[in-house]
Amino acid sequence: MILNVSGRTDIVAFYSDWFMNRYKAGFVDVRNPFNPKLVSRIHFENVDAILFCTKNPIPIIKHLKEIDKPMLFQVTLTPYKKDIEPFVLPKTKIIEAIQELSKEIGTDHLWVRYDPIFLSNQYSVAYHLKAFERMCTLLEGAVKQIIVSFIDDCKNVRRNQKVLNARPFTEEDYRKIGEGFSTSAKNHGMTVQTCFEDRNLSEYGFQKGECLSHTLAYQLTGKTYPDWTARKEKKCHCVQMVDIGSYNSCSHFCKYCYANFLEDQVFENKQKHKDTSSLLIGELEEDDIIKERKK
Repeated sequence: MILNVSGRTDIVAFYSDWFMNRYKAGFVDVRNPFNPKLVSRIHFENVDAILFCTKNPIPIIKHLKEIDKPMLFQVTLTPYKKDIEPFVLPKTKIIEAIQELSKEIGTDHLWVRYDPIFLSNQYSVAYHLKAFERMCTLLEGAVKQIIVSFIDDCKNVRRNQKVLNARPFTEEDYRKIGEGFSTSAKNHGMTVQTCFEDRNLSEYGFQKGECLSHTLAYQLTGKTYPDWTARKEKKCHCVQMVDIGSYNSCSHFCKYCYANFLEDQVFENKQKHKDTSSLLIGELEEDDIIKERKK
């Protein structure tokens, strides 16, 4: 199996010590978000590779040599300010971390996610074109692959609409972003792509691909995997991954985040977290049903 660490929360940024404790212990427990009494136990001996998804890779960089599994990193780097991303590190520090990470694991194992894009009076197309060009300039040589997505209509986005003030995309917006991003990426030795978006912008030079393709997964592990069934409704062809995170536990509090759909619970969940627990949030209970997951 391939672990996703994590689409449900930023384990790397806030829970790296916990993750390394679990890695050294040899297993991790994961509550089913739809049936909380059902717990999957994952032994790392059954893990083929790990995809780390984060806005801040700094806490885990010092541990990379302790992890003897194939690794990929997708680091989200967006141009938004504190009104949208109140607790994300300054972007200069993230850029420095990406550059350090690139030296540690190599450009073939590192993606930057410019994700998600939304448009408003403040964050206009022109603003994004300038920010994307600057990002590519600063990361030239350290990054070869960039993934772009557009904001989704999730519960948190609707709740924060007065802050986001997001407006719909027009075809002209897509054209300008497609042509501008493609040009910037090419000029700095990079490729740019979307993943399971209704508009993939391939007509403007975007690559066609997935966040984690079957080809790359096979190159890393020598194994084949089914499609990620959790995303079939969006026609996603990424390989199947197992997420070990918990929703409503990320302290970045980004206003567009799909994973913090009950923000009041974030503080409560943070209080329940223990670095020594086998679970990310809370501890095992007597009536939990534990089932070993091998794939």
